[in-house]
Amino acid sequence: MRSSKTIHVISAHAEGEVGDVIVGGVAPPPGETLWQQRAFIDQDQTLRNFVLNEPRGGVFRHVNLLVPPKHPEADMGFIIMEPEYTPPMSGSNSICVSTVLLDGGILPMQEPETHLVLEAPGGLVRVRAECRNGKAERIFVKNVPSFAGEIGAVLDVPGIGTLTVDTAYGGDSFVVVQAADLELEITEANAKQIAQTGTRILKAANAQLGFTHPENPDWTHISFCAFCGPLEQTETGLSSRSAVAIQPGKVDRSPTGTAVSARMALMLAKGQMTADQTFEAISIIGSRFTGRIVEQTTVGARPAIVPELSGRGWITGIHQHMLDPDDPWPGGYRLSDTWGA
Repeated sequence: MRSSKTIHVISAHAEGEVGDVIVGGVAPPPGETLWQQRAFIDQDQTLRNFVLNEPRGGVFRHVNLLVPPKHPEADMGFIIMEPEYTPPMSGSNSICVSTVLLDGGILPMQEPETHLVLEAPGGLVRVRAECRNGKAERIFVKNVPSFAGEIGAVLDVPGIGTLTVDTAYGGDSFVVVQAADLELEITEANAKQIAQTGTRILKAANAQLGFTHPENPDWTHISFCAFCGPLEQTETGLSSRSAVAIQPGKVDRSPTGTAVSARMALMLAKGQMTADQTFEAISIIGSRFTGRIVEQTTVGARPAIVPELSGRGWITGIHQHMLDPDDPWPGGYRLSDTWGA
């Protein structure tokens, strides 16, 4: 087999959402910080296109690049590549990365519990993994500070009407809607409708509301639309179904860790949740992340929380992505039947 490029990947998913991990074949991108390295990957597009575009990728795939950390406390750095964006942080991807690092033997596993510090472009992520028989069975991620944005904002969505929405940040930026306001039930059968409706709401929210991170002037857009089901009481707090629409038009199979973080920040700000309660988010396929508020802090002048989320990850395969020197589509391709306009 001929190849002018070979990238080594361990594939994984966290509660249903794919988060592949590049473990070899790619040099660290230039940059003095992980944010600068993230910006290079985002602007250069070469690596993103190779692993995310068809025929190697697709709208369902996220890919993480392991890099040497910049922060002295961190054990490993990782840069997240999603189909549309190169985000500051991702909950499901951090679970996938942690699972690959430990189950793959890249970092040493200690039973019954392993502690890691990962560095994402958005900041340090502290990980606690429950481990047994050589498997990281549950990953606990202490996320970056998360905060509520606008609460009860009025949004006019062409073809849908006027909605009352919230915005929030949980390691990435969200517009948050109540599924009942759209008469949408969060079920697998409605995944396509949720994805298409979420894309329209997201476009309107970016045009009419926008987003500003008080400490990161580079992050000036809303990435996702989160549909929330009704809250239900549990023995330790609250639970709810949820579905997050991801550009260019799919629904997150997991409960979305950054959405769990953003929603807890919103619920605390709105008086729906107390700091000692847990929150269990249930995805469109029935998988679950559990969240809790570790502490309260500030981001700039905004009240914020430090959230912890937990979920499970599994390795699904080992791959070598190759490029035949005669391949007429070295950067891959995207078609509107799955990638949108």
